[in-house]
Amino acid sequence: MLKLGCRACRAVFSNRPRVSTHPSLRRASSGDKPVIGINGFGRIGRMVLRASFDKKIGNIVAINDPFLDSKYMAYMLTYDSTHGRFDGTVVASGECELTVNGKKIKVFNEKDPNKIKWKDAGVKYVVESTGAFTTLEKAKKHIEGGAEKVIITAPSSDAPMFVVGVNMDEYRPEMNVVSNASCTTNCLAPLAKILHEKFCITEGLMTTVHATTATQKTVDGPSGKQWRDGRGAGQNIIPASTGAAKAVGKVIPSLNGKLTGMAFRVPVPNVSVVDLTVRFCKETCLDEIKETVRAAVKGKLKGIYGYTDEQVVSSDFNTDDHSGWLDAKACIELGPRFFKLIAWYDNEYGYSCRVLDMIAHVDKVSKETAKDKC
Repeated sequence: MLKLGCRACRAVFSNRPRVSTHPSLRRASSGDKPVIGINGFGRIGRMVLRASFDKKIGNIVAINDPFLDSKYMAYMLTYDSTHGRFDGTVVASGECELTVNGKKIKVFNEKDPNKIKWKDAGVKYVVESTGAFTTLEKAKKHIEGGAEKVIITAPSSDAPMFVVGVNMDEYRPEMNVVSNASCTTNCLAPLAKILHEKFCITEGLMTTVHATTATQKTVDGPSGKQWRDGRGAGQNIIPASTGAAKAVGKVIPSLNGKLTGMAFRVPVPNVSVVDLTVRFCKETCLDEIKETVRAAVKGKLKGIYGYTDEQVVSSDFNTDDHSGWLDAKACIELGPRFFKLIAWYDNEYGYSCRVLDMIAHVDKVSKETAKDKC
């Protein structure tokens, strides 16, 4: 049985949007919602908007994308080959405006972040989802346009990195630009933290079997230094690099240098899986590991992580809002310190829900700080 009750059963086996139980995703009154702008209306940008409307979280008032006009934005939001048709109404109500479920959203078409009129739109938080402005210097250009905080939806070489359920308590109000890490790190890090706290990880190797993304080629083509990255996405299983495992060391310093890994890009449109082969300091057994994770998903990771002992496959997690699900039936024990652990994750929608979690937390800290100053 799934171990999170009937809500989790619906979450895995239904195509309807999932409603998280995580406290930071609970509904707030319209006046209390963080005011959000989205830069880059690609896969993650659109999923953040969908999740915001699905869950009534955040107040998205503006979108910037230099390559899409409002009509094309409306089309791309309405129809999605992976997650289905948008559950609501979307119209291009003007050249520079979308109306989503009756709510008006300003549309900008600027290439330079410092030229986007975030302040005029009332935006406080910018979701930086272009993949192009991932450093502090580049992301801070949004602040020049009037935004107060920037959340980068990718790993960053120099911005503070946070993973929900792992190190959110380390956020400080003076941090104006933060990274929400990658979808894979969001799946791996909470699991690694649970295991490390209980059993002490000595070392580990991670492989993510990762769904196709927009950066891949539909047919063979040139691809910079990593030639095989340019091979046809629908025809191949492609070995690729990933910094997701090493990034765990940034959010859990005691694991720095103890984890590394790689990726295989596979021809499925969405949902990926982490394969973590890990050695522990302490002796344990697979049943104890399962019970440890099961307890965590009922407690401090409720609404963030899941546990299942059903015979699930990747499509069962499409449009799921968790960072990851431990697949108990797929895990393997070789010895008392050596294990293979498997966790599924929706690398689009699930990750986008964590972006909203991050914004909710930053907004909460900002309001508490302002209240203390008064």
